[in-house]
Amino acid sequence: MTVYFIGAGPGAADLITVRGRDLLARCDICLYPGSMTPTDLLAYCAPGTELVDTANLALEAIVARMVAAHRDGHEVARLCSGDPSLYSAVAEQMRRLDAAGVPYQVVPGVPAFAASAAVLQRELTVPEIGQSLVITRVQARSTKMPSGETLAAFAATGATLALHLAINHVERVAGELKPHYGEDCPVAVVALASQPGETVVRGVLGELPALVREAGMTRAATIFVGRVLAATNFPDSFLYSSARDRANQPESL
Repeated sequence: MTVYFIGAGPGAADLITVRGRDLLARCDICLYPGSMTPTDLLAYCAPGTELVDTANLALEAIVARMVAAHRDGHEVARLCSGDPSLYSAVAEQMRRLDAAGVPYQVVPGVPAFAASAAVLQRELTVPEIGQSLVITRVQARSTKMPSGETLAAFAATGATLALHLAINHVERVAGELKPHYGEDCPVAVVALASQPGETVVRGVLGELPALVREAGMTRAATIFVGRVLAATNFPDSFLYSSARDRANQPESL
């Protein structure tokens, strides 16, 4: 029997992968983060599936449920919001399952930043404007950030930023980023991407705190900062450019 860490996607039930949906229908037990999992998503579980809300459970209790289910011969779906590779606390769960000799698989999901970019109808890598995306967060009541991973350090590269867990710290974010990006740098914030209550604001970095306050955003939001958000005058990608065909032609003798 196997534990499946399944990326639930950003919220909308139809944004889970087909593989994730099919595993939900097959597993005997589903552990899910209650504060982040819409009921429509749990509807993919088969009738009789044991549903366990992990919102108020400590890590050890969650792992104990998975280990016990495995030993009882049950397959387990462990839902993670977004994609398991980002801010999912999956690493420490896998470490404990390894120690207990419990097999597991990871099923990717649509991350919140990708769903938010889709809402904005923006590509985050635009030719000659921005080719790098930094996904990071703000430290508050959370695990300590590594010493070199500061907003100022990332901002110094000029790369596009996608900030998670920062919606209640926008004054600090704006203050740390303005010296590097400038007051007029485009920003966009998407709250509850793909979910009921989805909200979008666009503006510039100097206006960021006021924009967020006026929109009433307080949770489940991704903040984007970077010139790609308003780029219009940029060259076509070399991938589809006629210059690419000429570059690949052999030189004449």
